[in-house]
Amino acid sequence: MRQHVVLAVFKRNVTSYFSGMLGYLFIVVFVVAGAFLAFNDQFFANNLANLDQLSARFPLLLLFIIPAITMTAWADERKLGTDELLFTLPATDFEILMGKYLAVLAVYTVALAFSLTHAMVLAWLGNPDWGLIATTYLGYWLAGGALLAAGMFASVLTSSATVAFVLGAVICAIPVFIDEVPGIQTFLKDRIGINEPLSVAGHLRGFTSGKVTYSGIFYFVGLAAFFLYLNAVMIARRHWAGGKDAASMSGQYLLRVACLSVALLALTYTFATAGYSVDSTSESLHTLSPTTLEIIKKIPDDKPVTIQAFISPDVPQDYVAIRKDLINKIVEYDKRGGKKLQARIVDVDPYSHAAEQALALGIEPRTLQSEEGGRLSQNDVYMGVVLTSGFDTVTIPFFDRGTPIEYELTRSVGTISNEKRRVVGILSTDVKPNGGFDMQSFRQLPQWQIVTELKKQYDVKDVSPDSPITTEMDVLIAILPSSLTQPQMQNLVEYVESGKPVLIFDDPAPVWGPNNQASGIVWAPLEPKPAPGGGMGMMGMQNRGEPKADGGQATSLLKALGIRWDVRKSVFDVYNPHPRFADSYPPELMFIDGKEGVNNASPITSGLQELISFAPGFVAERDKDVDIEWLLKSRKDSTGTNTWDQIAKPGFLGGKQYNFDVPHKVTDDSYVLAARIKGKDGKKTNAIFVADVDLVHDIMFQVWQQQLLDFKIDNVLFVLNSVDSLAGDERYIDLRKRRAQYRTLTELENRKKKFEVLRSQEIAKADEAANKELDEAKVRLQKILDDLRKDLEKGNVDVGTVQVRLQNATEAENRKLGQREKEIEREKNETVRRVKTETEQDIRRIERGIWRWAVFIPPLPAIILGLIILISRVADERKGISSDRLRE
Repeated sequence: MRQHVVLAVFKRNVTSYFSGMLGYLFIVVFVVAGAFLAFNDQFFANNLANLDQLSARFPLLLLFIIPAITMTAWADERKLGTDELLFTLPATDFEILMGKYLAVLAVYTVALAFSLTHAMVLAWLGNPDWGLIATTYLGYWLAGGALLAAGMFASVLTSSATVAFVLGAVICAIPVFIDEVPGIQTFLKDRIGINEPLSVAGHLRGFTSGKVTYSGIFYFVGLAAFFLYLNAVMIARRHWAGGKDAASMSGQYLLRVACLSVALLALTYTFATAGYSVDSTSESLHTLSPTTLEIIKKIPDDKPVTIQAFISPDVPQDYVAIRKDLINKIVEYDKRGGKKLQARIVDVDPYSHAAEQALALGIEPRTLQSEEGGRLSQNDVYMGVVLTSGFDTVTIPFFDRGTPIEYELTRSVGTISNEKRRVVGILSTDVKPNGGFDMQSFRQLPQWQIVTELKKQYDVKDVSPDSPITTEMDVLIAILPSSLTQPQMQNLVEYVESGKPVLIFDDPAPVWGPNNQASGIVWAPLEPKPAPGGGMGMMGMQNRGEPKADGGQATSLLKALGIRWDVRKSVFDVYNPHPRFADSYPPELMFIDGKEGVNNASPITSGLQELISFAPGFVAERDKDVDIEWLLKSRKDSTGTNTWDQIAKPGFLGGKQYNFDVPHKVTDDSYVLAARIKGKDGKKTNAIFVADVDLVHDIMFQVWQQQLLDFKIDNVLFVLNSVDSLAGDERYIDLRKRRAQYRTLTELENRKKKFEVLRSQEIAKADEAANKELDEAKVRLQKILDDLRKDLEKGNVDVGTVQVRLQNATEAENRKLGQREKEIEREKNETVRRVKTETEQDIRRIERGIWRWAVFIPPLPAIILGLIILISRVADERKGISSDRLRE
């Protein structure tokens, strides 16, 4: 292949494309359409600085831009008759084909380069992962390059550019939508055994997640080669079409095309099965960490580890990526482990022998709903792992959406590689974290899921507070110790004062109770302790249990810790960083962000991105003989506190229930929600105190594990990090943090936060003004009644007259007061509605303003360049023309 010939054809076609305004117009439309897809309503709702919205629809965008670029590649040559001249030049068909292909590829590359303005918009709004952005654009380029060959094939079939455009869209739609064709995937799985995508979107997904996959590269290059071969066949057809051997030649070429397609499919599947890829993410998410490699290296030679993975061959769409990542990780462990670690992956079908083996090892199927062929179905899916060694066995029953795969595998390998596990004690309190029988509901309660999680790494023991705590353990976890009786509290205080590590969770207003019900208020420190036998006493009165220590305020424990904690106050935050749920949850549901809400100087919390807390308390320093290091705290300028009397109101049949419809008056303070406490000057305290029980409740565990409502929270990771730090085993802390950084739209957040705070302040003012006016009306009524009573005492009027006047005045003033109360409530509600409406309008205005910049600024470079080219062309055309020939 002669380069100068290819270059000559390349320059000719590129110049012709950009010689008019049509090429620039297509680029402008491409960039604008990309901006519409990238910065839609879902982009603002997700609040993430990435191109996920564009990536999901990019193959559809290619169905427009690719035919637009390629429709004139061959069609115009045939229409103008220049194809005959072109093929009579001293150049081979292949050189002409490559010159034209490189030309359309160059045009597409220019269009894609102009769309890099989308990344600039992300940089303005937040802090995107540039490695991920680079890989994403590489995937865009490869996908477009593959479909360009398909578009050229459409153009070679006709002499009409319009027909070529339509044919190009149809032909490109085949690799774009092939996975959606009913029966294709089923046929490939059942008949051929291929469980890999065939579509452009399926292979593009690896690039947009931050992986340069070898299978993806080969797929796109192979697809381009396949259609380029079809181009070569069609332009070479003039040599044998119409001859006596035309039929046999046609059959021969059809056979060649079929063989080529099968070969490309087989090689693509081979690369996909091998799983080779290059990791481009900032956090190196797709590469084994140094911690993992070090733990594998330390496996004893005489106690090798065996990994048995029982995985269903067919899983719902949401779990395809998880299944693939799990298999790739296990294969990588097997490669790195050598003789120390052996892996076995078993395909499990329901009711098979493999399924029975999995059940025997403690792996049960999870029933998941999927949609196939337009029909909903429920399938039993296996996705569990059993790890064994000469020391121990660990079972991971199921890898859910939020399960960190490498962390789970590495922690399990490290656990079973040691002869002895560290010990964690769980203190028995009213919340029954270890499970047990609930005398209030007369039900057997399961152990909390955080306890189940700890058992994968530690030897977990149940610790009773009824006697002095003498159990040998590395960490003691006490959840809601304010529920203890005075003797039980004394035993815990003595243990804390001994300086042994303690992790404490307490809460001024627990929200979630047993069985994941919103009934945790019965556990509140200021609520009476339920009777051990439960039930109702005489006259429907609830039986009461033994008094709580220090009246539920845990004064003795706080003194031993050296901190202050007011059980009467809980914290709220009026700012919600998730626009989708801005009006769905009360301000008591707090989102603790990783920018200002976690202490990135502490190994326990550094790298945590978001936690959820519900009506937590706050702690402060009490004594100078302890060092307090804050771990979690609330935002500044959007938080405040409410008292127990405000958020707890009388409930049905006595007791209390939550009242979240209270004024939320924001302060300028930030409140410490969790702290690490270390004694000094002779004090031995070694503890972590978290002023929220809901943070570690089963609800949060489920949200973390299953990523419910797409929340990706770090509550469980925070608890596990705290336990590891107190136990002196910090091997896995950094490993837990290996996940994509939560990169939000900080510019948008900062603007919206101001309006949220202003809205809260206006609502608080409306509540305060309404309450003040009601109090004044009640004072006026009381003054009238007092004056009447004074007249009676002085004897100015007789008793009967006073009683009548008193009764009439009372009734009249009560009517006025009742009417005024309704008017005040109506005025307050109208003010609240107006403030909310104005705030929402302000927020929408901010989003629309950013959207306009994001959509209309990106195409400006292409428009400016097009105008410059147009003006220069007009100027060049006027050169050399005498002035008397120019029209005035």
